Amino acid sequence: MEIIVCVKQVPDTTEIKIDPVTNALIRQGVPSIVNPFDKNALEAALRLREKHGGKITVVSMGPPQAKEALKECLAMGADHAVLVSDRAFSGSDTLATSYTLAAAMRKVGHCDMILCGKQAIDGDTAQVGPEIAEHLGIAQVTYVSKIEISDNTVRVERENEDGYAILEVELPVLLSVVKSINEPRLPTIKGTLKANRTEIPVWTAADLDVDTEKLGFKGSPTQVRKTFTPPQRAHSTVIQKDTAREAVAELIQKLSDAKIV
Repeated sequence: MEIIVCVKQVPDTTEIKIDPVTNALIRQGVPSIVNPFDKNALEAALRLREKHGGKITVVSMGPPQAKEALKECLAMGADHAVLVSDRAFSGSDTLATSYTLAAAMRKVGHCDMILCGKQAIDGDTAQVGPEIAEHLGIAQVTYVSKIEISDNTVRVERENEDGYAILEVELPVLLSVVKSINEPRLPTIKGTLKANRTEIPVWTAADLDVDTEKLGFKGSPTQVRKTFTPPQRAHSTVIQKDTAREAVAELIQKLSDAKIV
C-alpha cells in the first residue's frame, strides 16, 4: 500500500506573531512544531503499513525550516519525505496550497491513500485536505476516527455531532483524521539518527506541473484583511439559589424581563 501523509509545520500556538503589513503569520524566529493532528495522520499510516505493508511518503509545503518537521516524521517511521518550498508559494490561501500540494502528489506518483490531520492549529480551516482530493479527483472522507482496509475497499468511522457514521469507499481515497483515532508514537533514537542523516529533497515551482497564476498570493482568491482580538463578552450574572427549582425560576424571570422568552 502506497500512502502519502500531509504534514504542516506550525508556529507554537503560544508564540504566534502577525505581520502588521501583510496580516500573515511571522514564522522566522518563532518556535515551530509538527501540527498535532498530522501526527495522528502519520500514526494511522504507520499502523496501516504494519498491517498491510507498503511505503509512506510525507509531504510538506513551507519554508526551508519545515525540513525539521519532516525529519521528525522520518524519525517516527516514515519511509520518505519531500519538502515543497519556493517563494512563488508565499501567501497561499487554502486553495493555492491544496493546488500546489496536489501537484506535488502527482509528482510523487501512484498512491492508494492520502492521510491528513483534520485541520492545522494555526488556521483551523480544515479545507486543505478536501481541496486536495478535489484537485486530484478522488474520494474523500473527513473527521475519520477509525480505518479498516479490505482488498480495494476502505471502511471508516466518521465522527459527527450525534456519534459516528460508518462509510465504505474504494481506493484511492483521501482521509482526514481526528485526534481520537490514535496516540502518536514517539520518535526512536535509531530513527532520529537515521533521519538526521537523510537529505530531504526540495521541490520548487519549476519542479512541478503547475500554472504559476494559481500559486501564492496571485492564485489565492481569499486574503486576510484584518486580524484582531475578539472583544470581551458582556458582564455575566451568576444565579445562586438554595435549590435548582429556585434558580430556574429566577433565570426564567430574568429572561422574561429581558424579553428573550
